[in-house]
This record gives sequence, structure tokens and C-alpha cells, in this order.
Amino acid sequence: MFERAVLHLDLDAFFVSVELLRQPELRGKPVIVGGLSDRAVVSSCSYEARKFGVRSAMPVKAALRLCPEAVVLRGDMSAYGQHSRIVTRIIADAAPLFEKASIDEFYVDLSGMDKYFGCWKWSQALRQRIMKETGLPLTMALSVNKTVSKIGAGEAKPNGELLIPAGTERAFLAPLAVGKMPSIGRETQRKLALMGIHTLGQLAEAPAAMLEREFGKHGSYMIKKARGEDDSAVSPYREQKSISTERTFHADIGEIRQLRDRLTDLVTRLAFELRQDRKHTACVAVKIRYPDFSTFSKQRKVPLTARDSTLMEAAQELFGELYDHRRPLRLMGVRFSDLSDGQAQAELFAENARETQLLQQLDHIRKKFGESAVVRGVNARKKKKD
Repeated sequence: MFERAVLHLDLDAFFVSVELLRQPELRGKPVIVGGLSDRAVVSSCSYEARKFGVRSAMPVKAALRLCPEAVVLRGDMSAYGQHSRIVTRIIADAAPLFEKASIDEFYVDLSGMDKYFGCWKWSQALRQRIMKETGLPLTMALSVNKTVSKIGAGEAKPNGELLIPAGTERAFLAPLAVGKMPSIGRETQRKLALMGIHTLGQLAEAPAAMLEREFGKHGSYMIKKARGEDDSAVSPYREQKSISTERTFHADIGEIRQLRDRLTDLVTRLAFELRQDRKHTACVAVKIRYPDFSTFSKQRKVPLTARDSTLMEAAQELFGELYDHRRPLRLMGVRFSDLSDGQAQAELFAENARETQLLQQLDHIRKKFGESAVVRGVNARKKKKD
């Protein structure tokens, strides 16, 4: 019996799997979901393509050199979001407590269910139901915590299931390469290799002082995870409907350039929040208020996105349609709605992968130094407080 029981569900090659539902004639062929431009990056690829060395995040050009016969699809975030919501509803209907970690990954807390149901049999039944109702391949792993279950699902791919019984976590992890740990990237792998640490078993036995000198607190964190220890909770899933922000000016503003600058700042900050929540939006709204408190708003549907340029264009057009330039404004606001879960990296298949990569770098700076560390050129002219 588990003291804790945490199930990890991972939709295999999710974007590709959705495309195969829509184009079944592509089954068995190497398929790449990515952009069609020269700078496009692979967002997802079929297992047939992976046999040639194709991997997510590599340039599509490089992927086609490895696998010239691959079929490249631009991708459709709206369709992927819709299928993700179907899976979410099935899990919500059955699970006592679950967390949606991304557009294609879920954790389910089954702790205590062994008193009434067998956790493993229950998990198998849920997996079969999801696959039957959606037609999507799904891998799962069950263990005592989130880290071991996630790694277990990675080992069970594709379209498999794995049970790691309580007490066997460390033995299960020991022979695996350190790169199997979600928090260990390539640079960390390289540094660990220089220390003679190649497997999670070796990492679990490493002196904490040595790793803390090189990695700080992350060193002891890695050792703990390599030993199969993780007490992080499954966070209850709550679907967020919209996010918004607005600003009341200290003095009414009637100069059009200043107003558009303020709007740019609002959109940029809200888009950053959207990406930090790993969300995309399909609807942009702009709100304005005049000094007499008369308030107007207008919204517009957009292709599912978290990209500044798309959101900025829609917001500025809405503002132009709303605003009476003969009157100053007291307040301005922006709202993004029709939100969909999904990592911002999913937009890498779009045509302008260069912008996506730039946004990732800017977001990293904002997280480290604050939201005001980077501002759009249009509003950098004036850093006045409203």
C-alpha cells in the first residue's frame, strides 16, 4: 500500500498525435510539427522521425537534413488546446485531486485510495478511458511522488505504463542517466560529468558539500531528488478564465502618443504574465474611461498566442476604434480571455521563431531583475509615473 500515490500522465508526442487524428494517412511516417520559415524550430516530432535523430527545439532545417522525407506541418495551437481540454475534463470527472502541469502533462494524487480501490487498477482504467474517448496515445507512471512518476513516464514511453512500488524509488532511479532528471539540463550534465557523476545513483551518493560548492542550494536539491525524495504537493487545478490589468492616470492624458505608449506597456506586462502562467489567449479586449467616468470596451478574437507582437497589434487596433481623440482619458485597461494551457515554447512552430526566442530571453531578464528591467522602445522615451 502507498503512503502517497502520485500518477503522472503524459500525452505522447501530443501535437503530432493530434495531427494524426486529423490526417490519419500520415500514420507510420516521420512527421514534424514546426514552422515553415528558415528560422523555424521543431516543436514536436513523431517517433518515426526521432529514429533519425530529430528532436524538439532543433532547427527544422537541421531536422530535414537528418530526415529529408519527413512531413513538416505548421501546427495549430487552437486544435491542441481543444484536445487538451477534452483530456482535462475526463480527468476532472474521475480524479479526486489533479494538477495540469502543461498542455499535455497531468499529475493525479491518489493517496489513500488503496483503502477503497486499487490505485494501479484505477490508474489503468483512467488511461484506457482517455485513450478510448480521445484516440490519443498516453503514457503513465505511478509512484510515491511527482518526480519519480514523471521520470517513470519518460521511461515507459511511448504509449506505456509503469508502476514503481513504494520503497523501490532509489533502485529504479540509480541506473538512469542524470539527464533523466527534469531539473538537470545540458550544462549541469556537463559539469556533473567532469565530477565523474553520470548516473542518478552516483548523484545520490555524491558528497553534498562538493555539489553545493559548484551548484549552491541546487546541489543538495539534486541529491535529494536522485534519492527519490520529493514532498511537493499536487496543486489543485483551477481553470483561469481571463487575466487583466488597468491603470488610472494621476492626470488625464489626451496626447495620442502617450496613450499608445501606456497601452504598449500594459500589453507587454500582461503578455509576460500570460507566458509565466504558461497560457495562451484567443481574445484581446481594451477598456478606456473618460474623465466623466463614461467607460467603453471592445474585444477581438485572435489566433491562440502568447506573443507580444500579435497581442500588441490587436490592442492598438482596438484602441484606435474606441478612442475619441478629442477627449483625454482617465483610465486604460487590457484583458486577455479564452485562455488555454500550454508552454510558451509551443509557439516555436510558428513562422517567427526568432521573436519567440527573443521573448524567452527578455522574460528571463524580467524574472531576474523585475518587470521594469526591460521595456518596449516605444515607451522607453518616457519613464514618467502615471
